[in-house]
Amino acid sequence: MVTRLALLAQPSSGTIRHALVLTAGHGTRLRPLSDIRAKPAIPVAGEPMIRRIIRWLVSCGITDLVLNLHHRPETLTAVVGDGADLSARVRYSWEQPQVLGSAGGPRLALPLLAADTFLIVNGDTLTDLDLEAIVAAHTASEALVTLALVPNREFSRYGGVQLDDAGSVIGFVRRGPAAAGSWHYIGVQVVNASVFASLRPHVPHPSIGGIYDALIASAPGVLRGFTCDTEFWDVGTVADYWHTSMAFMRKEGQDGSSVGRGAVLDPSAQIDGSILWDDVIVGSDAVVDRCIVTDGVSIPAGARYQDAVLVAGDGSTVQATAR
Repeated sequence: MVTRLALLAQPSSGTIRHALVLTAGHGTRLRPLSDIRAKPAIPVAGEPMIRRIIRWLVSCGITDLVLNLHHRPETLTAVVGDGADLSARVRYSWEQPQVLGSAGGPRLALPLLAADTFLIVNGDTLTDLDLEAIVAAHTASEALVTLALVPNREFSRYGGVQLDDAGSVIGFVRRGPAAAGSWHYIGVQVVNASVFASLRPHVPHPSIGGIYDALIASAPGVLRGFTCDTEFWDVGTVADYWHTSMAFMRKEGQDGSSVGRGAVLDPSAQIDGSILWDDVIVGSDAVVDRCIVTDGVSIPAGARYQDAVLVAGDGSTVQATAR
């Protein structure tokens, strides 16, 4: 059990340069896309989500990063490397043979982070949250954990965070009617390392539904919410991914389709409103309409696909499922 005295004995830093990006999950709701790449490595408007997240963190002065790895780790390391081209220092915390969860992952990464206070950022959420503001709020409140929250307008879809009038977290509720009027956690938090330090390493531990609930009970007021109305984009399901990709294409002035690296597209092919990943080949007179075409797919001449997810099968075959 973590005592309040042990937690409060740890100093908090006013300047934060470190972040852990949670990238180890299996992304089961995003299959079959997450069978091809780890979810944060999936491209949004032509750029992997993880690179977008790192670019955002660096723009806010957060340059010393750790990514935790488990599922399809090679797809993440291939697009991030050591982070130098993004002006970041990136290192990796390997979780094997199992994913360690939203608290166990940070516990394992503590020696690499080597910071009293750091950010934890979900690797599947894109946001323009004001990081300077949430860090300032965390420091001023002397909280141990500060969660970035927006009004939970889709409470039938998302569980919620409950706050008291002072902004302290008093509980978590499952999605549904009980979550009406609650706050939605958008995947960014400021934390003190002491919260995770007493956990056994290499053992799975959850934060919400685990150590954070214990904190609420044993040390009221040290878990706080930073409420705002910032934009965020979720990529939990294939439908979420489609809508987020289209939103970023419009936001960035991309017309038509998003096309990844190494694509070979026959001039006679019709490709409309689609997302093409890397190394895609589209043959002559093929029609690809509102599709997601994953890495290495070769669409034969004359083939027609609409509203489908295309995955490379054995040999030169294409596996298509409804989008």
